[in-house]
Amino acid sequence: MLIFDADDTLWENNVIYERVIDEFLEWMTAPGLDPAGVRAVLDGIEAANAVTLGYGSKGFLHSLGQCVAQLRGRATTAAESARIAGWAAAFAGDRVELMPGVAGTLAELARRHELLLLTKGDTEEQQRKVTASGLTGHFRGVHIVAEKNTATYEELLRAYDLVPAATWMIGNSPKSDILPARSAGLNAVFIPHRHTWVLEHGALDPADKKVLRLSAFGELLRHF
Repeated sequence: MLIFDADDTLWENNVIYERVIDEFLEWMTAPGLDPAGVRAVLDGIEAANAVTLGYGSKGFLHSLGQCVAQLRGRATTAAESARIAGWAAAFAGDRVELMPGVAGTLAELARRHELLLLTKGDTEEQQRKVTASGLTGHFRGVHIVAEKNTATYEELLRAYDLVPAATWMIGNSPKSDILPARSAGLNAVFIPHRHTWVLEHGALDPADKKVLRLSAFGELLRHF
């Protein structure tokens, strides 16, 4: 069984957030406030909000508003709130940009193995992207969860009666895809993405032989 992450593994995602953040930093940077300082404040707010608000554009936009209020020491004005709300359009639409090689590689892998999709975030938002991808026919099941932790993977193992040693989690996030999957006894494939969200970073054990490191999605066909 091959289990696939979605955002930044099958299709581009965080780059959209980074484009908005670039515009936000340009807007917020003022004398005494350098972009790195503003970004550090935003990262802290996002980390705290992820616990209660989960993941996705709604929580992100809420965090931008909180960041403005914290940096300026007052509530956001109507104009500021409207500017933040305007960024919602960046996350709307019914199209996703597949990563290079994903369509053909998944089609071939689906002929050889059983596949599952496991993604976290706002259910409606993630389902929209899953549907827009046109990839659902390759998967035995699609699972949208609030968080990916060891318990999430253990539950998936039970649901499909999977053997951990014969199951692989494939993704770009050490924090959500690799480390908790390994903790649950699964093998893992790490395909890094240069725009992986900073809060998804994590240290992987270079001596862990159960983690396969690839540089591109299409390389999966050499191993599975």
